Amino acid sequence: MDASDELLRGADPAALLTLDGAILSLNAAMATALGRPPEHCQGRDFGEQLLGRDFGDVWPTSQRMSAENLVAHAAKTKTVAMRVLDFPGPGGAPVACLMQAQQVKDPASDEQLVWVHALDARNDLASLLIPFRIATTAAHLGLWMYSPHEHQLEWLGGAPALAALFPDTTISLSAVISAVHPEDQEALRQLLHAASAQSPWVRLRYLPQNEGWHQLAAQTRRIQLGYGGPERIFGMVRDDTKQEKRKEKAQAALTAERQRAKDIADFSSALITAATEQELQQIALTRLAATFGATGALLALVDEGRLHVSTDAGIAMWEVDVLHGLPLDHPSALPEAIRTGKPQLILDREDYIHRWPHGAEFPRLGRLGSDYTASITPLSETGNQPLRAWLVTYGSGYRPSLDERTLMGTLADLAGQALRRIRLQQARVELATALQKTMLPTLPEHLPGLEVAARYRPSRVGLEIGGDWYDAFVTPDGAIALEIGDAQGHDVDAAAAMGQVRASMRAIAAREPDPATVLTRTNELLVTMGAARFSSCTLLHIDPDDGQVTGTSAGHVPLLCAREDGSHSIRELAGGPVLGVVPDTEYREETFALDEDSALVMVTDGVVEGPGLTLEDGLERAGTLAGAALHDGLSAEETADRILDAAVAVDHLDDVAVLVIRRT
Repeated sequence: MDASDELLRGADPAALLTLDGAILSLNAAMATALGRPPEHCQGRDFGEQLLGRDFGDVWPTSQRMSAENLVAHAAKTKTVAMRVLDFPGPGGAPVACLMQAQQVKDPASDEQLVWVHALDARNDLASLLIPFRIATTAAHLGLWMYSPHEHQLEWLGGAPALAALFPDTTISLSAVISAVHPEDQEALRQLLHAASAQSPWVRLRYLPQNEGWHQLAAQTRRIQLGYGGPERIFGMVRDDTKQEKRKEKAQAALTAERQRAKDIADFSSALITAATEQELQQIALTRLAATFGATGALLALVDEGRLHVSTDAGIAMWEVDVLHGLPLDHPSALPEAIRTGKPQLILDREDYIHRWPHGAEFPRLGRLGSDYTASITPLSETGNQPLRAWLVTYGSGYRPSLDERTLMGTLADLAGQALRRIRLQQARVELATALQKTMLPTLPEHLPGLEVAARYRPSRVGLEIGGDWYDAFVTPDGAIALEIGDAQGHDVDAAAAMGQVRASMRAIAAREPDPATVLTRTNELLVTMGAARFSSCTLLHIDPDDGQVTGTSAGHVPLLCAREDGSHSIRELAGGPVLGVVPDTEYREETFALDEDSALVMVTDGVVEGPGLTLEDGLERAGTLAGAALHDGLSAEETADRILDAAVAVDHLDDVAVLVIRRT
């Protein structure tokens, strides 16, 4: 699989385009999201209908310009651009997705391409709502979201006068209906249950607390939040009442401040929980401008002494282009802020020219008005020189207050700490992955009469490394030895213990032909050494000529036997307690036959135990999957994948190891 295939491999919509926006390839999710059958992703029909077409042409008319601008932004600036676009929904409701576009290199031709793909925003649905809030505010409308299952309306913001009518950000449907004129209540109910994706405008008389009647107009839209996300009903509200009261203005200010406080809290929470640098970048670019009432935002990082800039597309492409690639020692505002670690506030054109007379034009003087403002805040990793900064631009006449700049600095410090945490965790994961790869063996490519496949995934707690292991090798007497085991713990010590046990068993198996004797000798060795960790394991010897299996277990998970007709059984092997605990233990073994086109599945407990899943249910589940895989004609590799994927899907936290042995 080449790099371009990898970019299209995910479950979310993705496409590869030329710099001119022509379609080279796209995955089934993108084709389906755009209303094209998945089979159009390949073959002759796909070539005739989609290949070479302009990316914008395959979008609905209302989204065409936004899709084209997103691609053009990435193609011309070589930066990452994001925008919320609406896919046509299968049930009539559009699907709002946070789309990212960036340049990538085709490994086959060295050609620069544009990779467009949907970001996973299911854990940050608020990012998808920001464009709706900005648009409704600009149109002097209000915006609320209705959750049918909870029977609640959540006020998302909008024109201040409308915000005053809804002082509570969350309100029950019954409370809203009670405030609507009795003659208009049925119209409101029909509005919320309209079958169409978008309703017509409906007039409602609404009575806020302690005020006279207001004449409102409302319209609803059904929207699915994210690819595979929940469906919600959004309502736009227009106040047709001509007179506004002072109390409404005061309430509007209070609601706006409450919304701002919520935005800041959400921003902080998102920074704290960011797991990757890409997610941190996504959070900054989707939230900065909206949180601080700005018109645009960009994020700059230093790579090999030069600036690399990403933008939320609220800043013009030519403004980003003049910054991209600037050396860190350049005599202009953004490099200086990163170099010195000091925030910069540019009040207007004269202020910029006075402070950086030899700097590059940023923003270019044709755009920079006399009262145009930009604020630059470095992102510092604790104790280190800043290597990033974010910049926000404000519209005509706006000056951020000292409190706002202080708050932005606090969020920047939080982002810097998050960046340091992410990088440290990434370094730990890379170290753990490298260590794990050195400790797990490479299976023999050709074992006579057998097809063998192994899979491993470490625990998602601790250092991302664990004590599960597997092994397969040919013994001196010609038998095939297969083992799987689990050393106690999920850390480097567990990995070391695992390596010690596996190496001991290999060495003993070279001299002892019987599996039970191998476990007995290994246990004696570990007890004598005073091993700090105990280990469970299963050891099998398979005769490749007749399929006779001799097996034993040291307190390990039972063995699964799957057959070609789809049936399976669970075999509790003879053996003894876990290794390294009880001295003078004599392990027992048993012999049975493995039929042709049947398979043995050896697993660790992480595969068959988890939150809400008992060992018995987990074994039955894994055995059913293995039997179905053999019945479907899947290989040992595909069977191992199916079992591992099922273990991941039920949110297991323990290490996971799978060893599948199919007799051919």
